[in-house]
Amino acid sequence: MQKGLLLVNLGTPDAPTTEDVHVYLDEFLSDPNVIQMPRWLWKPILHRFILPTRAWHSATLYERIWDNGESPLLKYTRIQAEQVQALLPDWIVKYAMTYRLPRIETQLKALVDAGAEEIVVVPLFPQYTMTTTKTMEEQVAATGIPVHFVQSFYDNVGYLDLLAKKIGEQWNAGKYDRLILSYHGIPQSYVKKGDPYLEHVNATTRGILQRLPQLNNENTMQAFQSKFGPMPWLKPYLKQTLTGLPMKNVRKVLVATPAFVADCIETIEEIHVENHDAFMEFGGEQFDVVRPFNDDKTFSEILAKIAQDELTKAQIK
Repeated sequence: MQKGLLLVNLGTPDAPTTEDVHVYLDEFLSDPNVIQMPRWLWKPILHRFILPTRAWHSATLYERIWDNGESPLLKYTRIQAEQVQALLPDWIVKYAMTYRLPRIETQLKALVDAGAEEIVVVPLFPQYTMTTTKTMEEQVAATGIPVHFVQSFYDNVGYLDLLAKKIGEQWNAGKYDRLILSYHGIPQSYVKKGDPYLEHVNATTRGILQRLPQLNNENTMQAFQSKFGPMPWLKPYLKQTLTGLPMKNVRKVLVATPAFVADCIETIEEIHVENHDAFMEFGGEQFDVVRPFNDDKTFSEILAKIAQDELTKAQIK
């Protein structure tokens, strides 16, 4: 029986232009799982006030990080799929994006057309949240193609071991005052409605600390980045945390982003530039970042095993 695997990431503009970024952001921010407001209220705000300015600004940032004709997120997602394909020669492996190209629907149909009868879908988000994984589930379900869907892998031993290894190596090589584990934020109200994201984040942090005896609650902290809009999001906010640390004589920090498995605009521009500059401006001395897994073949091995294990579980059932 032919097996198929689809790796799914969030999405990226087709090109670093205002027009393409506008299309991408419109699609992304129109998703009711991302912005949980009445459509009649949100759509006029989005189209009259947010997109006209945010599309141009974001396009300038994307232009800075564009890499040989593609965004880093697309590049590393593609590489991860290629590496997994090499590890699973008897499978058909493809990748897709929730927003923009390549589409989930298109890639699932391509797997079926290629003969895949058992398909596993793995979202490239270790921690589940309605703002990312739920939309992927809905788009997959809308195709009518039966799949085995991996909702999360925040507690996967391989993922936690590799994450801890990368963090530990960089921490041990420097003399840092603090490790900051920065996760993408979501509104607090979503958690109150039952989104398990915060539980998954807390479990990830515990898993890292359990594997690194040199780290503890005294020299490690958890923060959330990428806040959008006026409503309260999960706290503490990364930028506010960073600008306050030098006043507490914490001037050398190492930042890791466990929720991101590939570099993207949030890790590159927001972390490396915006938050770096804010920390240094307020008296910081050293700001280093643990890069996401990107093209690390060990992570691709983990993805391959996650897919294989998912099919094994399905067969046992």
